[in-house]
Amino acid sequence: MPNRRRFLKTMPAVPALGAMPAMAKTTGRDYFKELGVRTFINCAGTYTTLTASLMPPEVIAAIESASKVYVRLNELQDAVGKRIAQLVGAEAAMVTSGAAGALLVGTAACITGNDPEKIQRLPDTTGMKNEVLIQKSHRYGYDHAVRACGVRLVEIETSQELEQAVNPRTALMLFFNDADPRGKIKIGEWVELGKKHKIPTFNDAAADVPPVENLSRYIAMGFDLVTFSGGKGIRGPQSAGLLFGRKDLIEAARLNTSPYSDSVGRGCKVNKEEMLGMLVAIEMYMKRDHAAEMKEWERRVKYIADSLRSIPGLSTEVKTPPIANRVPHLHIKWDLGKLRVQDVVKQLRDGDPSIEVVPGSSEALVVNPWMAQPGDAEIAAKRIREILKAALG
Repeated sequence: MPNRRRFLKTMPAVPALGAMPAMAKTTGRDYFKELGVRTFINCAGTYTTLTASLMPPEVIAAIESASKVYVRLNELQDAVGKRIAQLVGAEAAMVTSGAAGALLVGTAACITGNDPEKIQRLPDTTGMKNEVLIQKSHRYGYDHAVRACGVRLVEIETSQELEQAVNPRTALMLFFNDADPRGKIKIGEWVELGKKHKIPTFNDAAADVPPVENLSRYIAMGFDLVTFSGGKGIRGPQSAGLLFGRKDLIEAARLNTSPYSDSVGRGCKVNKEEMLGMLVAIEMYMKRDHAAEMKEWERRVKYIADSLRSIPGLSTEVKTPPIANRVPHLHIKWDLGKLRVQDVVKQLRDGDPSIEVVPGSSEALVVNPWMAQPGDAEIAAKRIREILKAALG
């Protein structure tokens, strides 16, 4: 990317990145160039469709090390799970094929336990517990992973409705962590109701680190199962996830997935490289200087905002989501009659270097550079300023 190199040579020195992990440099063949696939500067965040985060060199080294030997997969999952459980304060843990894979095998565990006959029959749940309680406001684009086990989602809104919906077929109470502010049954009460009725509670907190404390918070609150994505803020393999919780449920979840062939989660394969890479990623994540990281992310959005101050009719505001992706996002607004947000997004994407920002907004240009590499926020600031200044004066 010649424009990127040219800009880096002329821009002011970028402040030290503190505890931000250095990313491995690409050497040798340029595979993406050979394939005609463009790389980009990530000012969007940890979206799966944009390949989420970049793994630190230590994680890549662990993956490479694992690729050179053979091990017994169940033995490795035992050892890795034990170490991760100790780190987060859970009874047990396992590495899954992303948070969606964790939702699938965790739900299966609550239906089948360790019963081989039930495990082999899923998603046929005839005669089994096959209802999952969920708040109507917690329905979301990932509950298909739960429904794949053959269950029916029963929507409720209040604690009274939940009490009426509980019955012998209730297998699980599913909670979407990011939806807590929208639901009438708040997180603490959800756990209490699960305990009261002896129904496992499952918290999908996939995108909810930082803060690092969340890795232990929901288990400590009493959730029976909790999942996090491995390839977002933790910066592990994008195809990996984490499932923590009760020992009996983790054991049952493992029986419902690879390497066991006749299971609903057989396709959710996790190999030795992902297991070891995920372990190293979470070890590193829990040791990072999280305060220094946050200061760097705040510096990045401030730098972009400051670069736009002289443009007339433009305003900026920094917003930090309360739960998921809890990092500073810069919202840039102007007179949309002069220029549409979608047009700016397209110009950034089509330019050289290509830049991606937070997708989906038509009211403001939303920039989230926490996953950008060192120097990329400055390049993005320059390009955003050029586009907006040309249109707004």
